[in-house]
Amino acid sequence: MKLHWLYGALFSGRKLAWASAGAMLLTSMAASAATEVRVWHSLSPYNKEVFESLVKDFNRDQKEVTVKLKAFGSEEEIEAALDAAKKRDDRPQLVQLDDDRAPDEVAGRSYIQPLHALLAKYPIKDAKWFLSEQNTFARDSKGRLVAFPYMVDVPVMFYNIDAFKKADLKPTVPQRAWNGLQDQLVTLANNGSRNCPLTSDQPVSINLENLAAVNNQLYASNDNGLKAKSKPAFSFDSMYIRHLSLMISWVRSELMVKPEFDSVATKRFAGRECAVLLSTSGNLGYFKNSKKLDFAISGLPYYPQVTQKPGNPFVGGSALWVTAGQSKDSDAASAQFLAWLAQPKRAAEWYQNTGFLPLTEQAFAQTDNGYYKDLGDWKQLVAANAKNPGANSRGFRIDNYPQIRAMFHATLEKALSGNQPAPTALNTAAVEAGKLMRK
Repeated sequence: MKLHWLYGALFSGRKLAWASAGAMLLTSMAASAATEVRVWHSLSPYNKEVFESLVKDFNRDQKEVTVKLKAFGSEEEIEAALDAAKKRDDRPQLVQLDDDRAPDEVAGRSYIQPLHALLAKYPIKDAKWFLSEQNTFARDSKGRLVAFPYMVDVPVMFYNIDAFKKADLKPTVPQRAWNGLQDQLVTLANNGSRNCPLTSDQPVSINLENLAAVNNQLYASNDNGLKAKSKPAFSFDSMYIRHLSLMISWVRSELMVKPEFDSVATKRFAGRECAVLLSTSGNLGYFKNSKKLDFAISGLPYYPQVTQKPGNPFVGGSALWVTAGQSKDSDAASAQFLAWLAQPKRAAEWYQNTGFLPLTEQAFAQTDNGYYKDLGDWKQLVAANAKNPGANSRGFRIDNYPQIRAMFHATLEKALSGNQPAPTALNTAAVEAGKLMRK
């Protein structure tokens, strides 16, 4: 009997072991059956953490799709990797790219699938995009959305409230007029902010592109290149000359630190070294998370001599583009992930924690006034982008604009270093831009 009992126990134990092993095998098979969505991005370290947290929530919420992230140091690195991987199985399903002010060109690449084509098969229900359809960012010439507008930002003026208080400036907000701001910078420099009254990391955006948009002027001819009759041209008139001359004088008199890159300017502002920073709104979340930094946001400065009321700046940033040539299951999985990101709760979380513009109207509506309490004019600056933009701030279309922007950057660097007067720098830049457009 004992032998029989022992045999039965051993047999039962084996059945349990086999059942357990079978369950483990089924679990493993289920896990391996999940469709993988690879996402390449070049988010800043802080926004990268926010995105990773959202992706962890998505992967935890369901088992059908697994999102895997790969971070790059810049969008240029992504472009190079994408070009090398477009014929390999390890290319991503979603990739962060700028539309380069030529979204039709990006959407027409062999390895890109326009977002509207994916959404025609897998619609995102009930999502109402926040950006006005009149805004040209990530939209083709027919107004169709070609990419998921997820990392969209606008240039703004961040200011350190403590620095303004220390300088006894009342009210503790920067003036929007450039000349009025100059007077405040002198006071700030003489009262605690000598090392860095003002800095920026966006010289082309602030001093060329949005100098036009905020002053309600065209940036380029042919309605900023939106009319396809002929190539647009740059004409940097007296407004640009006077402005760049002013900026050169600010650098010389140490009211402004020359543009600083690779997060140098943002780190200095976060560390309370600089009183004013002209940068992108995508830094807002990083600054909110910075210890002891009391800051707020205003719109970019303008010239009352040119326009009575400042216009909106151009929308910029980047978007998630869908790659072409993926399987049906892969496309469905990508659409599922994008739809999840577009859910009001998730989209509101992304907006509030980063400073990128809201993805949807619902995300903006879900953000209560408590969020904006200490952020200055941020709510009004954001809300303006849901309305139809003015003719001068819808966007612009310029062929080979990445190369032109790089040339503009080098030209401004030379001028701000005191090596070239403003009229010469701007005239040279306009001529060189025309040549690059024709390439």
